[in-house]
Amino acid sequence: MEQGSSGARTPATPRPPRAGVRGRIGRLVSEIAKFGAVGGAGVLVNLLVFNFVRHTTDLQVVRASIVATIVAIVFNYVGFRYFTYRDRDKSGQTREMSLFLLFSVIGLVIENGVLYTATYGFGWDSPLQSNIFKFLGIGLGTLFRFWSYRSWVFRALPAREPVTRAETFLEHEAPTALPHPDGAPAGRR
Repeated sequence: MEQGSSGARTPATPRPPRAGVRGRIGRLVSEIAKFGAVGGAGVLVNLLVFNFVRHTTDLQVVRASIVATIVAIVFNYVGFRYFTYRDRDKSGQTREMSLFLLFSVIGLVIENGVLYTATYGFGWDSPLQSNIFKFLGIGLGTLFRFWSYRSWVFRALPAREPVTRAETFLEHEAPTALPHPDGAPAGRR
């Protein structure tokens, strides 16, 4: 029990739980799971479009991969914005989209650089080899994208003070005698 300004005993205000290491790890695991769900669906989209374009057009392997990556980038943006990071700041969507595209292009270069090196550097260009190196490139690009999206694109909103803190202030620290509307100090009317 605490004593209020009037001397009466008031019940102690419960303190909000601290966001300790356990809470941060839990939020990170949840974020990784959501990122993985969207990313996994994006990988499927990427590989399906890659194989479709590769087998139905005359595009070279890396060009077909770039087309597939661009389709997956659009798919992933929608999934990240409206599922994985839906609770993040939405005030600067032009900035968000610009950064998303910048980091996605870097991821595209990482992803397709692996495929390019395997195909033109080592001559590994059978359909199976192309899919293996495409998948490996997606994995490396995904590590970069996860870091960059969570650090720069979908930034967390700043933590807010708990409401109980404001209530505690009003109960215990706010002035109890308010001045009269005509400007005269309280107690002198």
